[in-house]
Amino acid sequence: MTADSLSSVQRALDVLRALGSGPLRVQSVAEALGKEKTQVSRTLKVLAESGFVERDPESLEYRLGWQLFALASAASDSRLLQQASPVLRRLVRTLGEAAYLTVLSGNAAVTVLAERPGRTLQAHERIGRLSPLNCTASGRALLIGRPDDEVEMLLAAQPEPMPGTERAPRTTTAVLDRLHAERVAGHGMAIEESEPGLVAVAAPVHDFHGTTVAAVNVSAPAFRLPPDARAPVVTAVVDAAARLSRALGAP
Repeated sequence: MTADSLSSVQRALDVLRALGSGPLRVQSVAEALGKEKTQVSRTLKVLAESGFVERDPESLEYRLGWQLFALASAASDSRLLQQASPVLRRLVRTLGEAAYLTVLSGNAAVTVLAERPGRTLQAHERIGRLSPLNCTASGRALLIGRPDDEVEMLLAAQPEPMPGTERAPRTTTAVLDRLHAERVAGHGMAIEESEPGLVAVAAPVHDFHGTTVAAVNVSAPAFRLPPDARAPVVTAVVDAAARLSRALGAP
């Protein structure tokens, strides 16, 4: 690659970084980079043709484009699974219980990764399984970082009473009440709420925007997680979610 080509690539990267702070017109980008306006204009034109930036026809401001966000999303999803696998394996070694990674899919939680110990009796959540948001630890962990109005919208499609045992919050109001406490705690816990005899602990995973993108979840039979045995599980799950969040660049 020639020196001119390298210079053009570097200029394009600088332009994208400048637009990362918000929409700008050509002159503002040039001033921010200390470059000639004509050079910056040519670079913006090439980036726009490829979908990496977009130009508002009214304000004439450029902003980051769909192609850049599509690449970032694909990279983020791939990185999430790559980084989560060793985190879950470590969690299984620490606790001796099954560990899972779940993400939001519509108005349900879907399991996308699982690591299991060699125990005969254990919780089984298959890959691709959809679980309710209201009565599962992972479902509520995915809601912890979301505002109440978004939670209400996600729960609106479910009839009341919602799924779960009598221990579970089965109305929108009850779910919000539970979430308010779990937001403070930083994790969700479901004690025989989705089914009798099952206890689960989950904590949210955040990306580089600070957005909740997944939940780390440990599930076990209730007799192996009595009240006096739950604190170390909570600590391990919250630490695992924090470690995965840092790997994704969370602030």
